Amino acid sequence: MLQHDVVIIGGGLAGCRAALEIKRLTPTVDVAVVAKTHPIRSHSVAAQGGIAASLKNVDPKDSWEAHAFDTVKGSDYLADQDAVALLTQEAPDVIIDLEHMGVLFSRLEDGKIAQRAFGGHTHNRTCYAADKTGHAILHELVNNLRRNGVTIYTEWYVMQLILEDGEAKGILMYRIEDGKLEIIRSKVVMFATGGYGRVFNTTSNDYASTGDGLAMSAIAGVPLEDMEFVQFHPTGLYPVGVLISEAVRGEGAYLINSQGRRFMEDYAPSRMELAPRDITSRAITLEIRAGRGVHLDGSPGGPFVYLDLRHMGEEKIMSRVPFCWEEAHRLVGVDAIYEPMPVRPTAHYCMGGIPVNTQGRVRLSGDRLTEGFFAAGECACVSVHGANRLGSNSLLECVVYGRITGRNIASYVQDRKFSDFDAQAYLEGAKQRIESLLNKKGTIRLGALRQQFQDSMAEHCGVFRTEALMKEGLAQIEQFKAQYEQAYLDDQGSCWNTELIEAMELQSIMVVGEMILTSALNRKESRGAHSREDYTKRDDPNFLKHTLAYYSAAGIDVQYMPVVINMFEPKERKY
Repeated sequence: MLQHDVVIIGGGLAGCRAALEIKRLTPTVDVAVVAKTHPIRSHSVAAQGGIAASLKNVDPKDSWEAHAFDTVKGSDYLADQDAVALLTQEAPDVIIDLEHMGVLFSRLEDGKIAQRAFGGHTHNRTCYAADKTGHAILHELVNNLRRNGVTIYTEWYVMQLILEDGEAKGILMYRIEDGKLEIIRSKVVMFATGGYGRVFNTTSNDYASTGDGLAMSAIAGVPLEDMEFVQFHPTGLYPVGVLISEAVRGEGAYLINSQGRRFMEDYAPSRMELAPRDITSRAITLEIRAGRGVHLDGSPGGPFVYLDLRHMGEEKIMSRVPFCWEEAHRLVGVDAIYEPMPVRPTAHYCMGGIPVNTQGRVRLSGDRLTEGFFAAGECACVSVHGANRLGSNSLLECVVYGRITGRNIASYVQDRKFSDFDAQAYLEGAKQRIESLLNKKGTIRLGALRQQFQDSMAEHCGVFRTEALMKEGLAQIEQFKAQYEQAYLDDQGSCWNTELIEAMELQSIMVVGEMILTSALNRKESRGAHSREDYTKRDDPNFLKHTLAYYSAAGIDVQYMPVVINMFEPKERKY
């Protein structure tokens, strides 16, 4: 059995920033980071557009209060306002800190960090490194981990959270290279495992974003918060689903339909293409439904709309958003300098997740905390995003709450001792699980089942939802669970068995998918990214509250928790 004071699962921005903060404050604390991929291949590296902060480099009238209001309004008033205040107050300081670490932000003529417009923000406050912002930040954080003596376990798949009587005691993990099982005993476990985009068939997320941390937490008895709120990014490149950053619209690109018309004037006339993502995704979906989408041959009635950059000119495109130009050119053969890009909504981000307080401590219920278990980043829900996240607030959450959680772990771990548990029982359970997967004698290909599940989630819990549609989706999930028992693996080996990892990931995807659908079915209103065609209005008297969904083999139990409202009274959300 291995042993570290603190073990952090996930090598992306939130996990790396937390590890760095712990080592800065308490260099003698033994910190380990466990990553399913190499840390610089974590999905944070794909974040393009930027990171929001009221630095006032472009707009001197900006303030943390304005940033907080935009965030709360964007969340459709479901965000916890104490958490939003912390996020926006600490934002300028974390940007300066990142710059001092060596992050190469884009610059203004006077040498200050550049800031661009982003959807739902009333001021130009998004700092960026061209359109590779996540890449620029993550590389510096990983470099700093090595310099500060953090142990990194690369390409280990965490199979189980060891949580007994509400206390985290360690993790059980599987080395992808050779199938070796190990337990890490620790005083503190932190999850920074990212999102679950691969629950859906079309997503901007990478192949590793399968919701493992969320599923492990749920199976261990931790509720998941606000899982019904799935952000569909308006501009996924058709047909591959890869993200075309909001930065492109921030720099001035237009959304046009088959008639060549900028249709956002019908949906958000004051913000146009820079309306919040939920509003823009619904607008694109409605245009396509109305027959104003485009086919690949340019004829009307097709499955996508156009993102038009042509008026921006070659110099601006290649200096401000070169990666987006490259993606479209490489993946679908479109040269955005001369022709518009085909786009449609793509599953992008989870507003919900593992419930935490503003110190990163994981909740066991609405009024009780776990011991020794923390979380931050996209897998966590401190609820700074509520029902809809504003662009460029996700990198900010990772860095701010990564730092806050690290700070709190650094002091919390001082009073903690290692806890005893029956390591052998966990190892035996893991061996049996692996053997049962390898020895399956079924008739269904694993990849085909995964594809069917992802297609079903996209069909039954997409941009628009109804009760009948979601009930049908839940019935299908029951069928998929039964079919999983009939799936088989072609690869029976222990050396780099990616099919075995995919079999375990599919279990995570199924748990998370069922919790999303069940939470969505129980929220009988439309709010933010949760848009129901049978309950079209927001219903504050009955649903201005957070969902807490508890998983069990017998079914999912849905409870609720109040929203923290201490700055801005909920109002109708108009743009």
